[in-house]
Amino acid sequence: MDRMRRDNEVILVDEADRPVGVEEKLIAHQNGGRLHRAFSVFIVNSAGLMLLQRRSMAKYHFGGLWTNACCSHPHPGESLLDAARSRLREELGIDIELRPAFSFIYRATDAASGLTEHELDHVFLGRFDGQPIAHPDEIDDWKWIEPADLKVDVLAHPDQYTPWFRISLERVVRLI
Repeated sequence: MDRMRRDNEVILVDEADRPVGVEEKLIAHQNGGRLHRAFSVFIVNSAGLMLLQRRSMAKYHFGGLWTNACCSHPHPGESLLDAARSRLREELGIDIELRPAFSFIYRATDAASGLTEHELDHVFLGRFDGQPIAHPDEIDDWKWIEPADLKVDVLAHPDQYTPWFRISLERVVRLI
């Protein structure tokens, strides 16, 4: 399979995370979305601060919103862990060990683009002390934040955060 095509495909899954096919990424996000495999990486430092990024406004959906360190979709034939580590290096220049935490299914539509995320999202946790090197095509801004302050801000301004981040934040905070 052509590498460029594979990079633009997502793995369609059933609710038990069994692959049922592949689909072009944008098509999988149209018409209410098709359930596909995804991952979200949450990073904390030794001081207990959480790393957030603000998604680039150029993103095809949910642009300009704050979210976890990185998130994406594994390519067909790529493991979740390899995909998560690779994407973390691409977006933030961070290469660390990650551990799986939990997974969940959600559906959320971006009003601005009309695209829908319908994902079985696998959450990974990692620890990093340092300064990320944000890829400017992917990330408009980043920051370290105290989880308690973050929870207050998410409650006060939920529209400034991605849906998957809001759904998973409480559970992640309990685990870190």
